[in-house]
Amino acid sequence: LIFLAGIAGLLAGSFSMATGEYASMRAQRDSYENDIAKEAIELAEWPEEELEELNLIYRAKGLSEDEADKISRRVMADPEVALDTMTREELGLDPSSLGSPWGAAFSSLLAFSLGALVPILPFILTVNSDPTPNIVFWSAGLSGSLLLVLGGILAFLSGNRIWVGSIRMLLLGGLAAAVTYSVGLLIGDSVSGLG
Repeated sequence: LIFLAGIAGLLAGSFSMATGEYASMRAQRDSYENDIAKEAIELAEWPEEELEELNLIYRAKGLSEDEADKISRRVMADPEVALDTMTREELGLDPSSLGSPWGAAFSSLLAFSLGALVPILPFILTVNSDPTPNIVFWSAGLSGSLLLVLGGILAFLSGNRIWVGSIRMLLLGGLAAAVTYSVGLLIGDSVSGLG
């Protein structure tokens, strides 16, 4: 039962996370593309105002009025370069890397699946035999170890203290597991009370 519930949770959770990540990234990308389209309209309909905006941006970066004007005029002479430049300078976006909804969905699905696989791994390995009485402890130990390692890696990569990241990740994972376990107990009691 634990094995089947674990597999069901892995599949449901990974597809749910992937779907949510796709929807989120798609909405974000649509918003960015809409902003870029508006900028293209502004460049076409109000080129002088956009030239002045770019001029002000370059002056704010320390260029003299004359230098800013020369560079702005050169940029605005080519519509593609103008749109690319205004997208970067005014909107703060890189048009070539707005994010991939499918890439985000797949990476989320993979990460969740791998993470969800860890606690049920001991059950998978003993599926054709009688599980040992300590199998739940093996599952918890394996999961806790992975949380400690991942927390430490994330802390190291972000320049923080490794032990703080490890403990934080273990506590957060433990809290999530406790909530999940408690909900499972409540639902199990409710279902068995109906029978």
